Amino acid sequence: MTDPLPLSGQTALVTGAARRVGAQIARSLHAAGANIMIHCHRSLAEAQQLAAQLQQTRAGSAAVCVTDLSDTAALPGLIAATGDRFGALDLLINNASSFYPTPIGQITLAQWNDLIGTNLQAPLFLAQAAAPLLRRRHGSLINIVDIHGLRPLREHTVYSTAKAGLIMLTRSLARELAPEVRVNAIAPGTVLWPEQGLDEARRDRIRAQTPLQRSGTPEDIARAVLFFATQAPFVTGQVLAVDGGRSIGW
Repeated sequence: MTDPLPLSGQTALVTGAARRVGAQIARSLHAAGANIMIHCHRSLAEAQQLAAQLQQTRAGSAAVCVTDLSDTAALPGLIAATGDRFGALDLLINNASSFYPTPIGQITLAQWNDLIGTNLQAPLFLAQAAAPLLRRRHGSLINIVDIHGLRPLREHTVYSTAKAGLIMLTRSLARELAPEVRVNAIAPGTVLWPEQGLDEARRDRIRAQTPLQRSGTPEDIARAVLFFATQAPFVTGQVLAVDGGRSIGW
């Protein structure tokens, strides 16, 4: 019989967990029994609302930590706050991301620093800070990458480069942190549309390029996170595309 609470007694830190996909990952891990540290930067009200909802289900099971992931010196403090609040860290989900176009000829150093910093630099230094706690608990690290880390997105050179780096970081950390810690990645396709910049005609074209002919949902990503966290004890260093087949359909 399947355990309804396979993560009972475990603690997960989810970056960028106040909204969108990150919030659904937090809800799903919590429903599986985990305590959740909800990381946010500017979305404090949404993070607090999510924590309150989770606390109604299970008192003492959720907390919020505000951290600017571009401030590398602050990242060990986010890990320490999680350990101090819940006494352990079993799962680190690097979900937070910056995403916007950077056409060649218009790329600035500030854009490079932001996109590389959020999508690659922060996951590296969070993993480094979390490694002792994760090793102690034989935990798991899951990076949310992107199918465009495998096949570049037009006019998104810096973002695609950052996500490609995160894929390699996943594989490298899987070697460095073995055998105690498993490290995997999930590469979403079209799950939630960007909050601006895509009209309906462009969305229709993207759906037409997807073999399953539709968009995915945040729940699809959350289910993949749960798979790596609870059903894959002999899997590490892998990248799972959750994209409706789009990465084979271009």
